[in-house]
Amino acid sequence: MVNDSIEPKRLLCIVSAMNVGGAETFLMKVYRALDRKKYQMDFYCMSKEKGYYEEEIISLGGKVFHSYPKSIQPIKSFLMLRKTVKAGKYEHVMRISQHSLATIDLIAAKLGGARTLIQRSSNANSGSRNSRILHFLFQCLPKIIPNIKIAPSTEAAEYTFGKNSVKNGKAIILKNAVNVDSLLFNQKKRDKIRKELNIENKFVIGHVGRFSNQKNHDFLINIFKEISKDRKNSVLVLVGKGELELEIKKQIELLNLKEKVIFTGIRSDIPDILMAMDIFIFPSLFEGMPNTVIEAQATGLPCLVSDSITKEAKITELVKYKSLNEGAKSWSEDALQFKRTLNCNDIQSCFIKYGYNIELVTREFEEIIFNN
Repeated sequence: MVNDSIEPKRLLCIVSAMNVGGAETFLMKVYRALDRKKYQMDFYCMSKEKGYYEEEIISLGGKVFHSYPKSIQPIKSFLMLRKTVKAGKYEHVMRISQHSLATIDLIAAKLGGARTLIQRSSNANSGSRNSRILHFLFQCLPKIIPNIKIAPSTEAAEYTFGKNSVKNGKAIILKNAVNVDSLLFNQKKRDKIRKELNIENKFVIGHVGRFSNQKNHDFLINIFKEISKDRKNSVLVLVGKGELELEIKKQIELLNLKEKVIFTGIRSDIPDILMAMDIFIFPSLFEGMPNTVIEAQATGLPCLVSDSITKEAKITELVKYKSLNEGAKSWSEDALQFKRTLNCNDIQSCFIKYGYNIELVTREFEEIIFNN
């Protein structure tokens, strides 16, 4: 007889903030599919801002903590994290970051009493030159501190934990799986979004991602400029927020494209918006494993992506890789020729074949984290 009064094992996830980034979205997909009678996830945010997912986390039985930003008050941040781990008696603590300096948070967790120290690399680069230098200087930390190492792709694992960790099996590739059934193309959903955005008779180019250098929006805008020359009814739908949004809007105005570009902000219905698009263009400078490219494939949307993105993102033939050196004109030509080629059954088969089922990945997550 099962004793329902037994408290679930709890995992404390350390993040920057629980907003709609790729890593955070992955955590939420797992959290929703988790056996919450046995396991729970709490979130420790390195900022005071309220995140997009916080209300849902609380509704699922999770807790959310907010800390001093580490970049401003590193000592207070370290001590507060140690105190939180100790007070909550957390045995399992996971840090979400590809940067080696983030591993210091696992040291704080260990001093607070945590035994299972997990680091999940979320990217294959640290961004700016200074950030990459700091990562290089402290690269030994993620190799020796976490006793469980996780990444969504081989490139992300090698960047954070080193090639040897991947080669000898010490770094685990845990895929950014999705609930395929909820993402399968639906004509009614497509029509609804296209009507809402007033793009019913348009050729829709789309992108989902934070307005940051990594996502390479300036190049995307130049691609769209070329597309709009050949396809007069084209529009660009940009989903997300970020520090470079105003800069991108200025670029769009200078190119006289303002009437053809739609900024949706952060949306909770990303799959439906993906269904409303005709092609997804993703010219990122680097990625760990782009969640939106996976979701776009599940909806049947053709994806033209930069060849800097891991080849493991190609689950179906809906993904085509292209060099950023080929120029905006060449990208626009490929975008206009790329068509939907797969039906729902083909897509489901590919996702099952390559292990991108969220239920299976969540069971694997439970075993790795809680029953290691």
